[in-house]
Amino acid sequence: MDSLKVALIQAELRWQDGQANRDHLNDLMDAGPEADLFVLPETFSTGFLGDVGQTPEAMDGATVDWMREQAAGRSAAVAGSLALVDGGERFNRFLFVTRDGVQAWYDKRHLFSFGGEDQRYRAGSSRTVLNWQGWRIDLQICYDLRFPVWCRNSSDQAFDLQIFVANWPTPRVEAWRSLLKARAIENQSYVIGVNRTGSDGNKVSYPGRSSAWNPMGDCLAELDDREATRLVVLDLEGLGEIRQRLPFLQDADRFTLTP
Repeated sequence: MDSLKVALIQAELRWQDGQANRDHLNDLMDAGPEADLFVLPETFSTGFLGDVGQTPEAMDGATVDWMREQAAGRSAAVAGSLALVDGGERFNRFLFVTRDGVQAWYDKRHLFSFGGEDQRYRAGSSRTVLNWQGWRIDLQICYDLRFPVWCRNSSDQAFDLQIFVANWPTPRVEAWRSLLKARAIENQSYVIGVNRTGSDGNKVSYPGRSSAWNPMGDCLAELDDREATRLVVLDLEGLGEIRQRLPFLQDADRFTLTP
């Protein structure tokens, strides 16, 4: 699939209300029926840290089942993060689901200690790059965006598309935009960032500003602070041509990450 149609689903999430979020996101997804891939925000069923005091969902719970149903019914992939319990521990887990089921997941590595996220969840220990429809896709969550070494495009974990799902707050919106652009340029990759909008149960405000960037750092699409569904088309052949014409990645430093 040289051409990949991705729907950015920028939503105002319903605080601690999984069913309301699933119903609302279903409506927003209906606005992008041509998409091959739907990208939802971080912790889209509860809001950020919205699982406090809630019965924890698991991999066989209602929201993961809903993602499977959506992917199957739309003949597309659905991606987004959830607060999930697995093996008795909680994770902020980014799921990539197709009509064949859960294809891959990534547990957020960099937990937002400034907001107490590290007290709530267990940090992941490894990156996830999956192969789907000929695309190598790197899954990342919100705060990971600030750590370029973790996000680096390397020979052993090479990717063509890097996706960040987020609950990124309004006061730091310019950092959000600048870092997404930087990740695209330094990794010679398409980068998509899907953020939420509105405010949550902790009175935190979110600016939206979901966007897509090409490997030259050009903005392909950028939303404002309103709810929206935006379709962007990514070109794998064009990406290869840029990397061949400007082979910067071959000069990158080699390194190994330690826990």
